[in-house]
Parts: sequence; C-alpha cells; structure tokens
Amino acid sequence: MIKTNLPDFTIRFAEKKDAPLIVKYIKDLASYENELEDVSVTSELLEKNMFDENGAECLIGEFQETPVGFAFFHNSFSTFLGKPGIALVDLFIEPEMRGKGYGKAMLSFLANIAEERDCGRLEWWVHDWNESAAEHYRNWGAKMIKDIRVYRMDGSFLEEFSKQF
Repeated sequence: MIKTNLPDFTIRFAEKKDAPLIVKYIKDLASYENELEDVSVTSELLEKNMFDENGAECLIGEFQETPVGFAFFHNSFSTFLGKPGIALVDLFIEPEMRGKGYGKAMLSFLANIAEERDCGRLEWWVHDWNESAAEHYRNWGAKMIKDIRVYRMDGSFLEEFSKQF
C-alpha cells in the first residue's frame, strides 16, 4: 500500500482477487456514461486477460482501508517519441467520495509510475460532454489533443473487416 498526502487515503495495485470489485467499478462508470449496455466484462475475463496474460494493470484507491475508486491502465507506445507510455482507460471514484482529491491523487500516482518506467506519455480519453472532468484535467496541466478523434471497430464489424485482406 502506498500512502498519499491525503489523510487515510492509500493506493495499491489490484490483485486477482479484486476482479469482482474492478468489474463493479467498470459497470458503475459505464452507467455514469450511459454505456452500461455495452459492458460484457466478467470477473473471469479479467482474471484471464488482465492478470494471467498481463494485459493491463489497475490501481485501487482506499479510504480507511475501504475501496473508493480505481484507475485501470495499460502500456502504450509512442512512435513519435520512440518510448513506451501509459494509457489510462478508466478512472472512477465513488460519487459520495468525489471532491476530496482522491482522483487527482490516483492520476498523480499514475504519472509517477510513468516517470519511474521512463514513459514518454500518460494519455486518456474524455467524453465531449464530461466538461467537469475535462476542466479538472486542464487545471492539472493536461492538454487536449486537437484534431484527433478516436475511431473504434468492434463486434461484427471487426470480425467482418478482419476477413478483408
């Protein structure tokens, strides 16, 4: 457990036994983003693809040893920098625990991990409508990358397109 400068708030790396908690947080975040119908993750999938296959990592934020949020991330790579990076996929703090600096502490700790691993970037995506989160990020020194949009191919479209070569 890593102590933070916030009273009674610690951060730790998730373990396999945390898979059900991580799934809960993923669903809570998806519900907040009105995307719950898109979630198909299970604890078993996370255990295999995240922990057994080392596909991603997760931080658990705890207040007085009780989980209050998570930061889910994986490695990326910048061809422009020629260095690895970290892609933050999800950052979620329980609604009743927001406004206490826990999200900022978790993002700051993730930035520390990026520095320790000699990463060139820490990146994440924000919905256009989530201006309150975007404002926090800008106030912390993050900048929005202009003229870039994320495109996604999944499900049957991914399957069909994969047969085009």
